[in-house]
Amino acid sequence: MENLKNKVIWITGASSGIGEALVYECAKNGAKIILSARRENELQRVAATANLTNENSLILPFDLLDTSKADEYINTIIQKFGRIDLLVNNGGQSQRAEAINTSGEAEKKLFEINYFSAVNISKAVLPYMLKQQSGKIIVISSIAGKFGFYLRSTYSAAKHALQGYFESLRLEVETKGVSVLIVCPGKVKTSISLNAAIENGKVHNKMDESHENAMTPEVCAKQIITAILKNKEELFVGGKELLIVKIKRFFPRLFNILIRKQSPY
Repeated sequence: MENLKNKVIWITGASSGIGEALVYECAKNGAKIILSARRENELQRVAATANLTNENSLILPFDLLDTSKADEYINTIIQKFGRIDLLVNNGGQSQRAEAINTSGEAEKKLFEINYFSAVNISKAVLPYMLKQQSGKIIVISSIAGKFGFYLRSTYSAAKHALQGYFESLRLEVETKGVSVLIVCPGKVKTSISLNAAIENGKVHNKMDESHENAMTPEVCAKQIITAILKNKEELFVGGKELLIVKIKRFFPRLFNILIRKQSPY
């Protein structure tokens, strides 16, 4: 992909964090942007800050817990812009709870938000991209999609599922003009730990110290845009914590020692 000028880009989780930063970067690059998240007022704030207008943007609020109207959402986008070039499945929710204490309801909610929403929205968008014979689906996964970690059982499982699904989808559609980029962030300074689900599904409401001192969403967004333009298939973004992914792959015994040193107990 040469540039994003006039590309129609749909970003979920656009009201804060990485999603908000991506809106600003895409706007700077001259894209037409659909902003989605739960809070319409926050989406309007982001659009205004990005200097987007009625002509080059669309506010499309909804909750990732219910993507049953995904076909209606894409119809609205097509009616306004006539096409869809990029979908960024960015919205999600982390976890801070032991597996044994996490309710089944909370687990279903985490899977709906982190896995099924991305699948449902992508399947709604795909027919239009296949018809165009062009398009890119970007999925914001996590390094938690590469290994399990304390207090992240369901979150990590959902991110593992994302990896498997979208790696498979990539193989099915890449000869038809559609590509898939999977982004695996490490620690980024967002509200992800504040909004993480605890045992009963309510929010953690605490900022992890490691996220407080992490990479900014702005730097993260720039790296994602670069990966999009370079047609990469996978991107790891973050700090020194990314080394653990390579250690697990090449030195599994060392990984097992190091991961246990991160115990919260």
